[in-house]
Amino acid sequence: MISLRSLLSGNIKKRRKFLGISQSKLAEKVETSTHYIAQIEQMNKFPSVEMLERIAEALEMDSPELFSTQVFTDEAIKIVQDKVQADLDEVSISIKKKITEIKIIKN
Repeated sequence: MISLRSLLSGNIKKRRKFLGISQSKLAEKVETSTHYIAQIEQMNKFPSVEMLERIAEALEMDSPELFSTQVFTDEAIKIVQDKVQADLDEVSISIKKKITEIKIIKN
């Protein structure tokens, strides 16, 4: 069974990295010290409800999501989105080539 402290620290760290922000930047956004954010991520501290709300807002998520055990992580969703976008880009290039070929044939 996973502890709340472990779940919270992992979700904060994963979301922070997903957003590409450092502990220092997160600390700045929630008006606390980098050391305190590190302590939360290392499971040495457990933030107050008010701090949890500030952290969630800074991480662009709802407070309950800080304790989520969702199957599809943000990282997994991003990988799928990137793959779909790459496939769409490839199709777009292919269509543009066909249009160019048709224009050449018509002229």
